[in-house]
Amino acid sequence: MSRNLQTSRNIQDSGIRRQTLVSLCMLAGFVIIFGRLFYLQVLQADKMREQAARQHYKILTMDSPRGPIVDRHGKPLALTVERPSVYASPSVISNPRHVAQQLADVLQLSSASLMRRLQTTRSFVWIKRHITPEQAAQIRALALEGVGLLMEPHRQYPQGLLLSHVLGFAGVDSQGLEGLEKQYDAYLRGQAKTAILLKDAHGHAIRPMVVKQRVGPAGYTLQLTIDEMVQYIIEEALEHAMDRTRAKGGVIIVMDPKSGEILGWALRPAFDPNRPLAADPTWRRNRGVTDPYEPGSTLKVLVAAAAIEEGKVEPGTLMYAGDGQMPVSGTIIHDTHKAGWVTFAQAVERSSNIAAVKTALLLKEEGLYHYLKAFGLGERTEIDVPGESAGLLKPPRQWGSRTLASVAIGQEIGVTPIQLITAVAAVANQGWLMRPYVVRAILDAQGTMVWEQSPQVRQRPISGKTARILTTLLVNAVEKGTGKLAAIPGYQVAGKTGTAQKFDLTTGRYSTTRHISSFVGFVPASDPRIIALVIVDEPQGPAWGGRIAAPIFREVAERILQYLKVPPHVHDAPLTVAMAHHEDPVQSSLSKEQ
Repeated sequence: MSRNLQTSRNIQDSGIRRQTLVSLCMLAGFVIIFGRLFYLQVLQADKMREQAARQHYKILTMDSPRGPIVDRHGKPLALTVERPSVYASPSVISNPRHVAQQLADVLQLSSASLMRRLQTTRSFVWIKRHITPEQAAQIRALALEGVGLLMEPHRQYPQGLLLSHVLGFAGVDSQGLEGLEKQYDAYLRGQAKTAILLKDAHGHAIRPMVVKQRVGPAGYTLQLTIDEMVQYIIEEALEHAMDRTRAKGGVIIVMDPKSGEILGWALRPAFDPNRPLAADPTWRRNRGVTDPYEPGSTLKVLVAAAAIEEGKVEPGTLMYAGDGQMPVSGTIIHDTHKAGWVTFAQAVERSSNIAAVKTALLLKEEGLYHYLKAFGLGERTEIDVPGESAGLLKPPRQWGSRTLASVAIGQEIGVTPIQLITAVAAVANQGWLMRPYVVRAILDAQGTMVWEQSPQVRQRPISGKTARILTTLLVNAVEKGTGKLAAIPGYQVAGKTGTAQKFDLTTGRYSTTRHISSFVGFVPASDPRIIALVIVDEPQGPAWGGRIAAPIFREVAERILQYLKVPPHVHDAPLTVAMAHHEDPVQSSLSKEQ
């Protein structure tokens, strides 16, 4: 019996052990399960939510609004507005032909091209970006299967053509493509925003498609040195000049010569940055920095500055004007009107080619080249707009037998408009050459300045004394010489005319019918507030810079001075030069443009 009892106890103990083992296994299972749940739901919660989101939602990344571009007073030149865009989920559209036909009528697109876009298995395709509010309303009313709308940022230029070449434009995906939009794209672009679309079990987007949109911060604000009113004045004047002269093109740049700030910059032909692809691509190029041209007589300002600085000439220095012609390397340099002995001051006033060549001969090749480089020619000004050309200034070792004479009268050299106005601005600024710029500051969304640009001196090619002497000669050139039509009552204007023949690549000679007329000047001469360069490319009819460009300068400068409230003043008499012993009896004939 004791044996049976022992056996019974062994069986009982064995059962208890099995129960204990089973209980422990179950407990371990529960611990593993709960541990796994804790791991997944607590420790891996964010990861699991992200994975679930990927399975149930489609995340579409888009750009946030670009920052605005404003003038120096905060007036908007480029803004971002929200515009609806149409998209579709082809994978859930049962009748793509019907949908394509309905969309084609509203969006004015080809139904065949829409059919090709809808006949895919993709869950998302753009149909048309940035449609009108009226089109969006029509699409909502159609309630088409698998078609929806998203609000996207759209770049808008409220002033149309105004400053278009400097501003440039942005693309459909909010990326800067040209101009300041491209140069400062990293600052203007906002952080990405997302649109979350609900998907079905097969991964296809379903309706309602847009669950929500998360908007990122917009881009920074770009504040320019440009004054909208100055810009309007020069745009209007240039447009009228183009109509009046039937010219091929034109440029007007206005600068503060003391700081290098660009106040206005207009070009023709122009384009509308709201519709950039509708314009000829060549019209969109900022020719103020990209296209060198032969400046003609406006370059004589720099030749005169170099000669005065080197002590080669003084205002009263007598020069023989060759009775209107001078042989140089088998060619003849001409003045339009014959003259004998003239003073250097008279030569500048009357824009004598022969006197300019003789002045250059005093400097010699290396001397003239040195000063042209010192004024910034042959190199970029480092202005903060894209596409700047260095122009063309060959080193003396590459000069031909006539090059020195040609350069003296503005031939065989290429300058960009921004190079020329910056160089002459040094004369207006007591000899200091400044770096030009168009962006004044960068501001965050709260208007706090995060970066500011300050005036920067590049170098000083001439002394203040030379600058003052030359300024007086340029005042005389306006009051008594070729620039009379640039004179403004009550103000002293210092300036220089230019009439350059364009080189004809077909004939290999300078054209007798195609010219560039120009004028560069600053006012008031004693304390300049502005300097302006006017260029008219291939005007029809008489092309003298004194007749074509000088009146345009007077028009814009007079209006800008009034706008800036610069009061007229009684100025000192210009420098006079004694000519008692050598005055030429035909000097009055030199008052016409060379």
